[in-house]
Amino acid sequence: WGVAVAGLLLAGTAASTSQSADAPAGRTIVIENLQFNPQVLAVKAGERITWVNKDLFPHTATAGAKAFDSKAIAPSAVWTWVAQKPGTYTYVCAFHPTMKGTITVQ
Repeated sequence: WGVAVAGLLLAGTAASTSQSADAPAGRTIVIENLQFNPQVLAVKAGERITWVNKDLFPHTATAGAKAFDSKAIAPSAVWTWVAQKPGTYTYVCAFHPTMKGTITVQ
């Protein structure tokens, strides 16, 4: 009986793994020590980019031409943007303009 349960658990794991493999890919940018890391990122159209704020104060990810704007990302919070349109997007933290990053969407 234990083997049957283990088999079901493994089957469920395999199914969820294949489902997540079909989901759009994602990338992470960590905000820490007043920096975006990585500062330069290349992604494909349709990829999710998630900013994770590990600093003790809020930050933004604000691109030019209103391409995207996270508004304030609180400490320990995240914000996600899906890159749809190919191009190069430079962005800054509106609160700390020396923090800069670039995303190239292919």
